[in-house]
Amino acid sequence: MKKITVSRIVLTIFICFGLVLLFSGCAKQPSETVVVEETAVAEVPVGAEEEPVMGAEPVLEEGESVIATVEELEIVEEAPAADYHVVKKGECLWWIAEYEDIYNDPFMWPLIYDANKDKIKNPDLIYPGQEFSIPRAGYSVDEVKEARRSAGAPRPYMPPEGTQAPMY
Repeated sequence: MKKITVSRIVLTIFICFGLVLLFSGCAKQPSETVVVEETAVAEVPVGAEEEPVMGAEPVLEEGESVIATVEELEIVEEAPAADYHVVKKGECLWWIAEYEDIYNDPFMWPLIYDANKDKIKNPDLIYPGQEFSIPRAGYSVDEVKEARRSAGAPRPYMPPEGTQAPMY
């Protein structure tokens, strides 16, 4: 029969507490980004026989209504692109690049690092409150491929579909 000592119980509790702290510090934090531009969607009456004239109100006869079903409307939800990002506690460049309104691809973190080298001395050490610009233009396909390759992306190095790549 083994004898359990108080020091063993304290050690076990200490190890469990340490593991909880370790993993809770790596929890993904929500992104706080600034939206620079928003787009508006115009409503068009369903079943209109003629092309609508800009600024004209739809003419409805008595008893008609403008109600569209979900199948008739095409709703496109796209995260607006952010021009800069303010670092929150627990974030890293990998997570910032992974946000939908940034690049939606974690392997593009080197682009953020390259654009903010004056603020980042070590890409593994960023601090809460730092404001990073998010580059949106001026990159060729080869530069994006090289950034993804250097970040360890699997081949092919092309960004996945849905990525808000800063190119063309």
